[in-house]
Amino acid sequence: MASWLVRFLGRTVRWRTEVPEATERVLRSDRPVILAFWHGRLLMIPIAYLRAGRRNVHVLISEHGDGELISRTIAHFGFGSVRGSSRRGALKAMRDLLRKVREGTDFAFTPDGPRGPVGEVQSGVIDLARRTGYPILPVTFSARRGKEFSSWDRFLLPRPFTSGVFCWGEPHWVAEEADMEAARAGLERSMQELTRHADLRVGRRA
Repeated sequence: MASWLVRFLGRTVRWRTEVPEATERVLRSDRPVILAFWHGRLLMIPIAYLRAGRRNVHVLISEHGDGELISRTIAHFGFGSVRGSSRRGALKAMRDLLRKVREGTDFAFTPDGPRGPVGEVQSGVIDLARRTGYPILPVTFSARRGKEFSSWDRFLLPRPFTSGVFCWGEPHWVAEEADMEAARAGLERSMQELTRHADLRVGRRA
């Protein structure tokens, strides 16, 4: 039912997509990428990913109860999952993710999950980018009309037939010798600004 809802909203919302040239070049290449999006804006990311012409991705999903629902939902889109988080099962999850590197798969993170704080990037996504050399691509969505829940992540559910936007950010590269905290803070600022931009583009008030 959850996957049906995502597909239904993917068809009925009037979506447009904004992609910087550098990000478009990466998406059109064969280079694997790491997607980063906030937990509260995860619902429509499968549609954004498919519209970008990508198909092969593994998503890091928490071992909390809602992780099972997310894992089963994305399986209907042909996406894989790795269970773990920055707090629980972190080492095992990183080993599993690195094993997938040999398959050339994309990866996806909600770097403020599984329990927040909302809008704060945790270090796992930066560590994976440093280890693999893959670029991190921030991505988000917004909708002019929709329900923002009072959950910790301010989960956004678009209304059918409203207008919406998918916004991709500039690629973030993390060198082996990079300052990890500076890279983490830079990605966090970029994702926060991207979300504000998406909300402004559809006239959604904070």
